[in-house]
Amino acid sequence: MRATDGRTLYRIPQQGKVAGVCAGIAEYFNLEAWLVRVITVSVFLLGGNSWVVLVYVVLWMILDVKPQTATTNEPRDIEVKRKVWQAGEPAKQALADVSRRFTSLEGRLRSLERHVTSDNYNLKREINNL
Repeated sequence: MRATDGRTLYRIPQQGKVAGVCAGIAEYFNLEAWLVRVITVSVFLLGGNSWVVLVYVVLWMILDVKPQTATTNEPRDIEVKRKVWQAGEPAKQALADVSRRFTSLEGRLRSLERHVTSDNYNLKREINNL
């Protein structure tokens, strides 16, 4: 299923408890997966027995499994949750992630500066200029 803004609704079995339908819906609407599961189970227990199971099974069969993205060293975007039910990281965790990234970048920059200012680098550059 495709939305107007280009997002696609998938099921995510790796994050799911049964088939990953609730996890896919949670990702699509930017909600926490536990909230979608609680709503689904609540509707099931409060009298929507047949149609909740039917909709879940139909979505299980219709929705494609989310394709695995190649894990690169590319940093992911940090999303801070503004409300309890939204997906994302708490503010403290997001700040810790940003701090960790800057520390890593600073270490790489120091290593680069150390290499560029070394005598060995200047000697290689002079040899290459000959």
